[in-house]
Amino acid sequence: MAVDKTELPALAYGKLEAKEREKGKRVTRQRPAARWFNKLLPPLVAFVVFIGGWELMAGLAGIPHYLLPQPSDIVRAAVENARNLGVSVFTTLSEAIIGFLFSIVFGVLGAVLLASNKLVEKAVFPYAIILQTIPIVAVAPIIVIWFGAGANAIIIISFLIGFFPMLSNTLIGLNSTDANLKNLFFLYNASPFQMMWKLRLPAALPYIVAGLKISCTLAVIGAIVGEYIAGIGGGKGGLGYAITVAATRLQTPYLFACGLSASLMGIGFYLLVNAFSKAMLSSWHESEMGNK
Repeated sequence: MAVDKTELPALAYGKLEAKEREKGKRVTRQRPAARWFNKLLPPLVAFVVFIGGWELMAGLAGIPHYLLPQPSDIVRAAVENARNLGVSVFTTLSEAIIGFLFSIVFGVLGAVLLASNKLVEKAVFPYAIILQTIPIVAVAPIIVIWFGAGANAIIIISFLIGFFPMLSNTLIGLNSTDANLKNLFFLYNASPFQMMWKLRLPAALPYIVAGLKISCTLAVIGAIVGEYIAGIGGGKGGLGYAITVAATRLQTPYLFACGLSASLMGIGFYLLVNAFSKAMLSSWHESEMGNK
């Protein structure tokens, strides 16, 4: 409830301000461990309740494991197939990382080239949008014909899925540079390279980070989709191949384990990018200043 300061006596208002200051001090003095505990406790409780309810209901209902396994069955399947699961995760992770790095490099460089010339941007960017709208499943067979089945095709598919978010977000950031700062650089006779490197790219960093957060998870999805279409089986197959084999054999607990591994991989990617975002932006940009 809002308090009208003009209606409070001076003494009462002074006491109110003192209480507010003391309250703020108590909040700021809160230990980091306590802050982490307060953040983690609600989702942890929800997780325990969800997993416990799943385990209990699936057991009481007598649902066959090949339809809906219990969490304990999923953990058991992951432990029993730990070696194969580890190889699959490593394979998919390697492909996703390489595809993600390619999407960063080519996405940022492509945005810089488009932002450097408005005529080039108007001519090329619509085709980038058209390429993004084509389903990757339709393009994947062509990629396999050109580059062969295996890691090369999977990396390219992962790159294509993560490329457009990096290109579009970086381009928006470069075009959103403050006009007054651009005029200031112009008055100081800055070259186009200096304006791009020292002004427009730093100003676009929040947009680049936003593109990273989108592209990092899409890279994992692209790698798994690529393994469905262009993957090679055997002992070095990725998660896409492992999921396909588990589905055909009705190994539902192991199927869940593979899906959860892919999800944890995407979460790990996102957390790393989020940590990079905090490191780069927390000292000056409002999007991260309040999250210290």
